[in-house]
Amino acid sequence: MNRDTIIGFVLIAVVLIGFSWWNQPSAEQIEAARIQDSIAAAHQELAAKAEKAAALAAKQQSANDSSAVGGSPADTTALFYSALTGTSEKVTLKNDKLELMLDTKGGVIRKAVIKDFNSIDGTNNVTLFDAQDQNLVFMLAGKQDNIVTSDLYFTPSEQTDNSVTMTAKAQNGGEIALKYRLGKDYLLSMSVETKGLANVFAPSYKEMEIAWTDHCRQQEKGFSFENRYTSIYYKESKSGSTDKLSDGSDSEEETEEQTDWIAFRNQFFSVALISKDNFATGAKLTSTLDEKGSGYLKHFDARMKTAFDPTGAKPSEFEMYIGPNNFRLIQDVEQQSAFGKDLDLEQLVDLGWWLLRYINRWFTLYVFDWLTGFGLNMGIVLILITILLKVITFPMVKKSYMSSAKMRVLKPKFEEATKQYDKPEDQMKKQQEMMSLYSKYGVSPLSGCLPMLIQMPIWLAMFFFVPNAIQLRGESFLWMSDLSTYDPIIEWGKNIWGIGDHLSLTCILFCGAQLVYTWFSMQQQKDQMVGAQADQMKMMQWMMYIMPLMFFFIFNDYSSGLNFYYFISLFMSAAIMYTLRKTTDDAKLLAILEANYQANKNNPKKQSGLAARLEAMQKQADAMRQQQQQRKK
Repeated sequence: MNRDTIIGFVLIAVVLIGFSWWNQPSAEQIEAARIQDSIAAAHQELAAKAEKAAALAAKQQSANDSSAVGGSPADTTALFYSALTGTSEKVTLKNDKLELMLDTKGGVIRKAVIKDFNSIDGTNNVTLFDAQDQNLVFMLAGKQDNIVTSDLYFTPSEQTDNSVTMTAKAQNGGEIALKYRLGKDYLLSMSVETKGLANVFAPSYKEMEIAWTDHCRQQEKGFSFENRYTSIYYKESKSGSTDKLSDGSDSEEETEEQTDWIAFRNQFFSVALISKDNFATGAKLTSTLDEKGSGYLKHFDARMKTAFDPTGAKPSEFEMYIGPNNFRLIQDVEQQSAFGKDLDLEQLVDLGWWLLRYINRWFTLYVFDWLTGFGLNMGIVLILITILLKVITFPMVKKSYMSSAKMRVLKPKFEEATKQYDKPEDQMKKQQEMMSLYSKYGVSPLSGCLPMLIQMPIWLAMFFFVPNAIQLRGESFLWMSDLSTYDPIIEWGKNIWGIGDHLSLTCILFCGAQLVYTWFSMQQQKDQMVGAQADQMKMMQWMMYIMPLMFFFIFNDYSSGLNFYYFISLFMSAAIMYTLRKTTDDAKLLAILEANYQANKNNPKKQSGLAARLEAMQKQADAMRQQQQQRKK
């Protein structure tokens, strides 16, 4: 490795630091979000009062007009007058994986419980949301008034363990029906249709509005870490790409094209609403941060439109995925969809940016599936993945080390051959001479850098894979009670900027291993630097030693599984480097290089492309210097 390698590592560290800093909301943003929520709540309350007053006035006016002309009420509130009162009753749909509770008031799901996943309160099931957290409302715009499902009481019928029909009757004999059927695991089919209400809507009316809100619960111990993986996701129908709102700050977007689905996603669980006929362009999506300690992560709000047939000939059909963010599981569930679309719901599992996602999708996932298939503890799986990656990359690591070793044993010869080029104007000649020596000895200064950089995408790919692997959730290993969250050796009640409210043992081990590995790397590079390179190395080594401290502030809140993987990976890298150093015979290596030199020293064609370019640049610089001297005369 050389200076370019160090600069590469520093840039990568800057990217990681910037990524975490960008995704971390400031105190001002959190306070602004709280104020915004308060204002929004006040506006909603005032709007609700105004709407209620207007509705009462309209109803009274309609009744007066009816009495005067002997007709019947024309507004849809009167049309569903009998459905405006009733008793809220609970209807349960369930299978072996999921239990849903529907309410006859509004006719929609009011509670979702995912079975066989430990919750933060110690129970064996995860309550993803309940009546106070989430609401789904279908709104139909009539000629004179709206039909809002949340205002109506529905009557359940055709009820089984996994299906039910919710019906609200109109005064004219028509009805609106919400039908539900729960599949074998996490996919719910649902539809909205009307009968006998065609005259209520304008002939051109073709879309219904949907308002979907969720107060996303905190499901994991680490509030800040879980918040980084909590956001609104959506898939665009035409382009096929999946996007999301910012997960580090309050965010609001309008979709620029039709969408197949919109999902409320937290770190390990998601609720995705899928429309057979797509959601129209311009869906409004809003995400607002919650405060730590509130028990919630974010407020989600989605306002969208989809196709509606007022004649009742064609229902508006939907599917809803309510379940864990498990890549393989979601792939299987997607095959159960009746819509015939490439939903690509597995994008809910964040595997990283394009290159990193490709590595995780086609390598890490298969290795992980293969190892977990043996029923091994997840900590052992992480160790085995690390060992496997080290075995795969060992040829590159050895090549990198041997290149550095060649530079180390040749350092005295390089210093002797270039000691006459100490003046600033001779630096290009010095570089040219060194390139010539590199070629004659058969070494490349870049070969020690490139193999190490090839490993960096794998290191970064795991940065995305491990925190999103639900298989690590609740899994213990050694002192770590849960590999999906931090492992504190000490906790305190007050949040300290940059550290939080705890110290994570695996983070300390990771940073310690990084410090040891950095020392080994610095020693290796120090032994091969010549002249000015050695001076530059002294200035940069302190920056490299500071990096583990910077990593501590970044990773203290990250999952113990990720920190443990990095600790094992760096420990093994340092051990490999130490072993290679001890098993390398410097005298034998120097003899081989001397043989190369003797074979090439009389061959003028034995010159690298870089050396040739440096020689050409030197000749050009000498010519320019001579011209300047002639002008002065």
